[in-house]
Amino acid sequence: MVAVNLWSGLRPFADGQQVVEVEASTVGELLAKLERKYPGLADPIEAGVSVAVDGKIIAQSLTAEIKPDSEVYLLQRIKGG
Repeated sequence: MVAVNLWSGLRPFADGQQVVEVEASTVGELLAKLERKYPGLADPIEAGVSVAVDGKIIAQSLTAEIKPDSEVYLLQRIKGG
């Protein structure tokens, strides 16, 4: 299972939880499973989020690999300028 930490604005869509768990091996699979498990997360995810994996990598690809023991942070989209 992958532990996914949610920023405070997403927690109401995940039953108030700060950390949720899903089984996923890629960022895309993780986001899809989060949307299925917590339908309220679908709109914010589709609007765009940033994904940090193991505290150091911002995943930029839906095919980026996630290990079963990875710690993942779902963050507000980080925009460059």
